[in-house]
Amino acid sequence: MSFRGVRGAITIDEDSVEAILSATRELLTALIEANGIREEDVASAIFTTTPDLTAIYPARAARDLGWTQVALIGCQEMQVPGGLPRCIRVLIHWNTPKSNHELKHVFLRDAVHLRPDLHVQES
Repeated sequence: MSFRGVRGAITIDEDSVEAILSATRELLTALIEANGIREEDVASAIFTTTPDLTAIYPARAARDLGWTQVALIGCQEMQVPGGLPRCIRVLIHWNTPKSNHELKHVFLRDAVHLRPDLHVQES
């Protein structure tokens, strides 16, 4: 097994508890399904939000999904002129036999513009 990191991001329309938790659950579910991630293989996850999102920590959504033994932390992204607003990002570190080329990074809604080179069209 190797230690890998997989990225994901999603945007939301408003700074509310429900919007942040719902979008983060959607993003985590998509990453889990796309990569076959099992909670017991996850070492840690870093969640970031743009400065305009302050209603709740997005890591709470991972706890709600049952990630009770995973190290989680939340941080705030830099405020960069022209940066994507109302964006939640996650970086999951986990043990997997997959190579870096097999990882499926997930960018949803307007976050597809962050890494168009990694965006996979849904079928």
